Amino acid sequence: MKSNKQFIYILIIFFIVSVNSIYSFTSFLTKDTYSLVLRQSIFYTLGIFCILLMLKINPKVLLNYSFYIYIINTILLVLVLFIGSEVNGAKAWFSIPVIGTFQPSEFMKIGLILFLARVIDEQKLKTWKDEIVLIVKVLIITLIPSFITFLEPDTGAVLIYFIIALSMLFVSKIRLRWFMFLFSGTVLSVSIVFYLYIVKTDFFINLFGSSMFYRFDRIFDWRNSSGMQLQNSLISIGSSGLLGKGINNILLYFPEGHTDFIFASFASIYGLIGMLILIATILWFDVVIIKTKTDNSIYKYVISGVIGALLYQQIQNISMTIGLMPITGITLPFISYGGSSLISYMILLGIVMSIRKSKIKKPNMVFYL
Repeated sequence: MKSNKQFIYILIIFFIVSVNSIYSFTSFLTKDTYSLVLRQSIFYTLGIFCILLMLKINPKVLLNYSFYIYIINTILLVLVLFIGSEVNGAKAWFSIPVIGTFQPSEFMKIGLILFLARVIDEQKLKTWKDEIVLIVKVLIITLIPSFITFLEPDTGAVLIYFIIALSMLFVSKIRLRWFMFLFSGTVLSVSIVFYLYIVKTDFFINLFGSSMFYRFDRIFDWRNSSGMQLQNSLISIGSSGLLGKGINNILLYFPEGHTDFIFASFASIYGLIGMLILIATILWFDVVIIKTKTDNSIYKYVISGVIGALLYQQIQNISMTIGLMPITGITLPFISYGGSSLISYMILLGIVMSIRKSKIKKPNMVFYL
């Protein structure tokens, strides 16, 4: 457990930052302040139990059952489209009495990382044809939950799935030329879509629907620095000074200040020095995960998937609150309010901690794609 002590210190800092930011923003907004702070504290407690559980489970077991974990999560993604609760135009949550809401797309990260790690590790890469087979397998496994999640719609989660897949492929033994092909294809596809959006608007709406058109509008809101959410976020951060305005003293309201835009709430409270300390803590956390030592390639794939998802969410979330990237509705891991996101990352952290302390030989696999 010695090798995991740093995670304990970091989680304590994350918890303090999270609770203070939620308390300050929600007290400015609503009378339900203590309820949200209490809920986040409960989520953290449940998350700690999840970490302890993962430390008791041999990583070999999780990898052996990764196919089933992936399938269960996929089924939940399908079910939420039919019996889920709609929030802000998205049907992405199950409403559970007493507990609250449950978001399957957050837990899909776990199934995707575990199953992709197994598939990549099993694939023999002797020729370029083997590499193509692997890329196709990874693409299919990633596209299935991505397509379902896109229908909710939850574009942010879809991007995370693809970042996970690319991160894991990157540390595999496939040649870099395939990444150049993937990058070129992506640029070409995105360029065509943006051309249709700007020049052939009616055709774009008929082809993709008005919902997709609205999502592109949000991207252009970011480009033009327009939109009340981003403007008030920038004003709050810019006016916070070196030491901030203090707890429970956020001056401006901006939507989702306790979830997607919690970094802006924190910056308003603690100022530039607080932001630098938080970013340093996040970097410390990431470096500890990256430095995880293992001789087992399959565990390296798991670590790369976890760090890929984390880095993307951290960079995307902080960047969108300061106007450097589009607003995609992505939370800041371990800081933003929300049980599904927090607990899913606690489980992934528990798996990483289990790998760090394990000296397990490469597991025998049962199922093949």
